[in-house]
This record gives sequence, structure tokens and C-alpha cells, in this order.
Amino acid sequence: MHQSPVVPSSRALWRPIGINDVVITGGPFARWQRINHEASIPLGLEQMERSGVLPNLRRAAGEGEGPFQGYRFQDSDLYKQLEAIAWEHVRAPEPAYAEFADQAAAVLKKAQRDNGYLNSHYQVVKPDKIYAELEYSHEMYCAGHLFQAAVAAARAGIGEGVVEVARRFADHLVEEFLTGGNDGIDGHAEVETALVELYRLTGERTYLELASKLIDNRGKGLIKDSGMGLLYAQDHLPVREADTAVGHAVRQLYLEAGVVDVYLETGDESLLECSLRRWEDLVATKTYITGGHGSRHDGEAFGERYELPPDRAYSESCAAIANIHWNWRLLLATGHGRHADLIERTLYNAFAASTSADGVRFFYVNPLQRRADLVEDAYLGRRREWFACACCPPNIMRLVASLGSYLATTTDAGLQLHQYVPGTVNGRVRIETDYPWDGLVRITIEDEGEWELALRIPAWSESTTVDDSPAQAAEDGYFRIRRQWRQGDTVELRLDMTPRIVHPHRRIDAVRGSVALERGPLVYCFEQADQPEGVEVDDLALSPQAPLRLKPVDDLQGAGRTVLIETDAVAVDQPRGGLPYTTKPLATSTSVTATAVPYFQWDNRDGGPMRVWIPLA
Repeated sequence: MHQSPVVPSSRALWRPIGINDVVITGGPFARWQRINHEASIPLGLEQMERSGVLPNLRRAAGEGEGPFQGYRFQDSDLYKQLEAIAWEHVRAPEPAYAEFADQAAAVLKKAQRDNGYLNSHYQVVKPDKIYAELEYSHEMYCAGHLFQAAVAAARAGIGEGVVEVARRFADHLVEEFLTGGNDGIDGHAEVETALVELYRLTGERTYLELASKLIDNRGKGLIKDSGMGLLYAQDHLPVREADTAVGHAVRQLYLEAGVVDVYLETGDESLLECSLRRWEDLVATKTYITGGHGSRHDGEAFGERYELPPDRAYSESCAAIANIHWNWRLLLATGHGRHADLIERTLYNAFAASTSADGVRFFYVNPLQRRADLVEDAYLGRRREWFACACCPPNIMRLVASLGSYLATTTDAGLQLHQYVPGTVNGRVRIETDYPWDGLVRITIEDEGEWELALRIPAWSESTTVDDSPAQAAEDGYFRIRRQWRQGDTVELRLDMTPRIVHPHRRIDAVRGSVALERGPLVYCFEQADQPEGVEVDDLALSPQAPLRLKPVDDLQGAGRTVLIETDAVAVDQPRGGLPYTTKPLATSTSVTATAVPYFQWDNRDGGPMRVWIPLA
């Protein structure tokens, strides 16, 4: 069985490879997977009891006492955790994973109603309100995560009982919402993409038909107003008519993944066209430099075009994951490297920053600036071990466990490499690289014969060579080599890792007159911990002509190996007192050396101020 989260039909231009076909041996990805295995997943399994997820389900089965714990969508934490251990079992098998999956399946079977319905909150707290509060109940959202857990369990060869529970619930949804006349839609999209993958696993076409119906019914006012408005739940316009991403960012992005999934199985070109139209607008006007999405704390939502404040960035960790899910499906559907580019930007920045270096603390919200006097709730301070609304930590774990499936694809022509990670891929190539710290990628061929090797050339690489000759990407972003390969042949790709000063679009008012630093796929930030004594990071200003100097560090305290960037700057000294406005130029400035660290490594030391965007001097 193909061991990958996404296994589309033959309509996909490129075919994903299985997690079992990839061995990641070094670099940040290997470190993330090791920490996930050793620290994050054990923490998550422990939290399934401590946070009330499994106790709630036991209460639904009539075996527990006491009040319901947590949010109405608490069940979904277990389903994401099950998916995480399933993919991790493929990558690094452990008997404990299969045992946990079987134990969880037993609890789910007992809790599940005879008709297939399963949701501990509504069974325990509101049994008379089942499907009566779909605008905010998350009933189908939870079902969707169950279906994805079941797909992962089946493809990993564990937790057979999870598949049985999921299919009974899916059949119930079909009877209720496809053939039973109920036109209700969950206010939180997610079940659409999950239903399609369950169809791919089982061949049961009614699952695909239900996913199509749920997408087609949006924009008809069928989702009741939860008090947040129709934009919040993407029910303001039919999917094919909407031009821009709106409302709750995670909901929009999961919906888009489902839209592309349905296209891949039905061939409905209008679905791909509208999703690409929104993608182009989203990338151009609503995407943070880190690849994050969602600029409003109110509604965890997208703002207006170019509304991208760094300090108030919501940029939820789940939105980064949903963004990767959508772009992966678009990459499979279109074969265009721009989607792999955005996956890379998101993976190395918005997503990577979500987890502490030790793997046991997480960001729910990923701001691009923290002031010294931050006064906010616990979700917006430093990373936390867990959250009352714990959607992000197990979501992070399932993506890290499945990272291998997002590195490469195959076609009848050959192999396409999208992300550069040391290891082996599909029995065809061995990759040696110190990426993202170094731009040299050495590829050794292990599969003899005539076939094509396609290498993604990131849009940021201004000067690229292959085997010491200038290499220009094709229109789709890839450089192709087709030849009769012999085992041991090598190809050397060298990407331009020159650090860059990046300017924002002039309409992004929040950072107008500021710049950011990038190197390779990494966005940098300035943390207080790295600045000269007595210089506040919020007083720094950079010159656009300042040289950028690299400073490799073997082990930055709390963060691990890194490459810092040093540059000449000034510390502006402006008088304080009275109104914070003046008719006179800034008073004085002092020359200093400012130091930047990769954004994904921030908040692993003192928890002090941080900025991605720095004003120009």
C-alpha cells in the first residue's frame, strides 16, 4: 500500500512517493523528526489522557464519570495524534504506536453510536443538539480528522479498528447529508479533503460525492451565522465565484485542499481554476514573508489585501500546515514549482518556528515582532507545552512525521526533487547536502537506466549552477536532465546562498520603510539576545547598502547549529517624554553591529523582544 497522506488518481501530473521510500539522514528535517519521535509525540500521547480527550470518549461510551473536559472539538486532538503515530510508525516503527492505536480504536468503538455517529461533546453534553449547531459544532470537522487518521493507520498497517470506526461514521454522514436530504455544512471546513482521501483508500464513491456536495453548497447561506459573519466560514460566495481568501484562515486553507482534491478525482476544471485564482491573490496580497497566513486575532482571520502587521500577525501554526496541504495538492495537480517554493518558505519559517528546539513547547500564534512590554494572554507569549485549544501541537506532529512524502514525486519520465534534504529518495538517488546552511546539493544516482531528473530551482536563487555550468529553470521552475544513468553518476546543484535585503510591497503600510533579511529559504529576525549591550532591538535601523556578513555557530545556546548574519546598523536615540511625535528629525544615532538569527530559531533563549522587519536608517 502507498504510504503517503495524499494518493491522488492518475489525473495528477506528478505522483507522490511514500514515506517509506525516503530516509532523511541530516539537516533540520532529520533533527525535527528525531525530536518529534523522542519528545513531541510522547508528550502528545500523555496529553490524550491529561487534557481529557480519552476520558471524554469513555464518558460517551458510558464508562466514565465527571464533566466533559475542553472544547467541543476535543476529539480531533486524538485523531491528529493517531495520524502522527501512524506516519511515525512507517518512518520509525515502534510496537507502542500500534498498541496505542488499538487501545484508542477500542474506546472509539464503544463510544460510537449504533448509527455510526461519534462526537463525545454532543453525546455527553448536548445529545439533543446533534447536527443542530453545525455553524460552530465542528462535528464534521472532527469526523474529517478521524478519516485522515484512519487513512494513515491503514497505510501504516496499524489500528485496523480505527478504519472500521471511520467508515461507519463516513457512511452515516453519507446517509444524513448526501442521500438523507440534510443540506447542512460544517462551519469549519476539513471533512472535504478527508472524505476524498477516504474515497481514495476505499473506493467508496459516495464519499467523493459528499465532498463535492459540501463544496458546491457553500455560498448559499446554508451555514448559519455563528455570530462571526458569513465571511468567517467562507459561506459568502459560491466557491467558484470567490476571488480572494477570507475569514478564518485555517478553514479557508483546508477548504482549498478539498477543492483541489475533488478536482483531481472528478476533473472539474472550474474547481482548479478558482482555487488557483485565490492562490495567486493570496500569495500576492495576504502572505507574510515567513509563509504564514492570518493577520487578525479577531476570528483568526485573513485581513484585507496587504494588511500584514508584524506585531499583530496571527499566523496560526495550523494555518501553516493547511497551507502546505493545499500547495502540495496544487503541485501534484499543476506540476509548477511555485507551489514547492511556497511549501519551502512555509516549512522553514512559519512552520518550523512553531516548535521549540527541544520539541516540547509550541506556538499557537507566530508573530513577526515581539515588544519588550508584551502584555497578552498565554497564547501570544512564549511557546507553551499544551493549550486548552490544542489543535496545533498534534497537527505539527503529524506533519513532521510525514515530511518525507513532501520531498519528491515521480512520473513515467523520471524523478522530481522539490525539497533538498540529505538522505535517499525512492531507491533512485542519494542526496548529500548541508542545506539550508549551504547551497551545494550533491546527488548520486543509484538507479541505472534512461530517465529524467528534475531539480527545482528556487525563485530566490539568482545564480544557480549544475555541474559548474549556469542553470536556468524552465517556466515551471525546474531544471531537467535526461540521460542514460549509470550507478554512481553524480549531479552537483549549487544554489545562490548570498544573503538578501528584502523590501516590502509599498501597500503593506505596517512595514513601509523597513527591510528584512533572507538567506536561502530562511527568513531572519533580530532578537534582543544578540544585540550589543545597552542597544534595544526596537531602536535599530539598517542601511540598504550595509554589507551582510555570515557568522556560522556550531551550537547557539538553546537553538542549536545556525548561521547568523551580522550587519552595520545604527541605534537611534530619540528623546522620550511628552507626545510620541515631533516636527524635528530624529535626534542622534550611534553606529552598532546588529545580528540576525533564523526566524525559526527565535524564542529558544531569553524570551526577549524580536523583529523581522527593521526600519531603514
